[in-house]
This record gives sequence, structure tokens and C-alpha cells, in this order.
Amino acid sequence: MLHNKIVRIKDIAEKAQVSKGTVDRVLHNRGRVAEDVRQKILRIIEEMNYEPNLIARTLKSNRNFYLAALIPDPLIDPYWEAPKSGIEKAEKELKQYGIAVKPFIFNPYNIDSFLKKAAEATQSAPDGIILAPVFYREVLPFFEQWTQKEIPYVLFNTQIQDSTPLSYIGQDSYQSGFLAAKMLHYGLPDPCTVLVAHINEDIPNSAHLITKEKGFTDYFLQENLKNRYTVARQELSNPNSLAFTEQLAQLRKEHPNLKGIYVTNSKAYEIAFYLEKHRLTNIKLIGYDLLPKNIQYLEDGVINFIINQNPKGQGYWSIYQLSDFLVFKKDINPIKYLPLDIITKENLSYYIDAE
Repeated sequence: MLHNKIVRIKDIAEKAQVSKGTVDRVLHNRGRVAEDVRQKILRIIEEMNYEPNLIARTLKSNRNFYLAALIPDPLIDPYWEAPKSGIEKAEKELKQYGIAVKPFIFNPYNIDSFLKKAAEATQSAPDGIILAPVFYREVLPFFEQWTQKEIPYVLFNTQIQDSTPLSYIGQDSYQSGFLAAKMLHYGLPDPCTVLVAHINEDIPNSAHLITKEKGFTDYFLQENLKNRYTVARQELSNPNSLAFTEQLAQLRKEHPNLKGIYVTNSKAYEIAFYLEKHRLTNIKLIGYDLLPKNIQYLEDGVINFIINQNPKGQGYWSIYQLSDFLVFKKDINPIKYLPLDIITKENLSYYIDAE
């Protein structure tokens, strides 16, 4: 977990239950302050990792920084509401340091929409860009443009190998798939078929999903498992189409011993709806993210595991990475993997409360 939150003199004063003037006197070693109070303030300063010089320089500069956020439309895919919320939260916290964020919202299923919004973001001449690069091939030329223009950019959600971003914030896709396989294996001790299901995705253009699938498959290729489990894969159509149901029916015929399904994106609820409708209670299901429909099926026992990728944190920390680089002149770690949490019916309430 990242601990970059800006600490103000006001925060230290509130925690120490003293005035801001008392904290200021301790920071600058001037004026009288009782020794026990001074030691208390110094301890709190250390605990909160206060950096007065950086903040003072920033406030004196009166410089404003404009960031562009290229994000998929949450009205089309509700998964993206969480990163958008994280971005807005970070902007609100950093506003006092001259940070302003303009969103450029694109349709995650329409390449032309992405190209248009990416071009608009570039032409707006931002100081930095954050983006979820869901279109692998189409985003590469923009990486080149931003590098030439010396615009730092931070990737979240999807890690692109052929790029040199300032930082990547999100999951380790390979380990994510590996973890999903491990959880299904835990729930399926006897030999069977397990399915990797990509729902309504352009797989050749989705590097992170390919990496997830490899992590999943590699787990079952381990010496003690490869002869006991069959790993199938399927690129499923739009769930609103008849083809989606027909594909699942065909999979059941081809793999009568199908006992586990791994959904590589946030749409496990689409499979859950099918399983519930056909009263299929002997298939374990694992997917991603705390969307309302996923939560409901988890509570009902149709989804067995949800992997939480902390999408809100991805948006939030992406803004902080750019801010730390542009405003506070910090060295930035090029990769920040956020922890993956396994959520079950039993521990669900803890994560809902945390949200």
C-alpha cells in the first residue's frame, strides 16, 4: 500500500491537540514550547512523515498543474465508476497544491471513441496524463507523442510492456490469474475441467487479460496438477446476445466435467445469472470487483470468490504519483502493485464497510 497523503501543519496540530503556531515554533526551533509538548509534536511529525520543505516550496511557487485523465465511461461499464471516484477524491485532496484534473471519457468498446478522446487530451497540453490503456495497439502512438512532448504519463489497471510510463498503478496481472487458479483449485480438489472465460473483450488487443490467462494456466501446468485438470478457454460474446447463451450451452456439452469458471474481468455476474437460471449449483465461479451485481451473487452463493483489484485506489494513487513527481519533485517507483484481496461471502461485510 502507498502512503503518500499530504500532511499539513493543521493535521499535526489537531493530532497533538495544540495550536498551529505551536507546531510552527517546533518546526523552526523558535519560541518557547514545553519540553513534553515539543517531544510529542516531534513524535507525531515523524509518525505522519511530514515533509515541510517540499510543501513550503510548493505553496510559494503558486504554480498550477493541469492533469488529463483518460478513463472509460462508467455509464457503459460500471467497473470504471470506482477509478473515477478515486481520481475525484485525489483531486479534491490536492486542489490546495494547484492540482486540477480534467476527465476525458471514452467508450471502452469503441476504438474511435478512444482515439478521439486521446487526441483531445494530447491537444489540451496537460502537465501530465493518467489513463487506463484498454486498447493496446491504438495507445502506442500516443505514448510516443507524449514522450516527444515530455508529458509524463501514469498507467492504471492495465500494464503495457512496450511503454515507458512514469509509473504503473494496479494489479500484477500474471499473479492475479495465478491466484484465481489457486483459489479454484482450493475449492475443487478432485480432477475436473476449469474454464477461462473472457466476456465481451477484444482479446488480441487486451494485453492484461492475456497475461491473466497465462498466470491461470501456468498454475495448472505445475507438475502435480497438469494431468488432473483440463483448462479450457472461451471468448464469450456480448451477454445480451443469444450467442452468449449458446456458447455456454456448447461448453457444457464439450466439457461435461466442467466444475470451475474463471472470469477475467468484472462481469462474473453474467455467468452467475446463467448458472442460477439453469440451476447449476456444482460449478465454482470466481471473478473480479465489488460491483453491486457481483456482490449480490456472492451473498447468494452463486459466485464463490471475488478478487478485489482496488479500482478506486488505482485512480487515486495515479493522481498522487503524478503530483509527487510534478509538484513535490519526488523520485517515483515505476511499478506500484496494489494488493489483491480475496473476498468471500464470509468476509464481504468488512470490504463493503471499508469502501
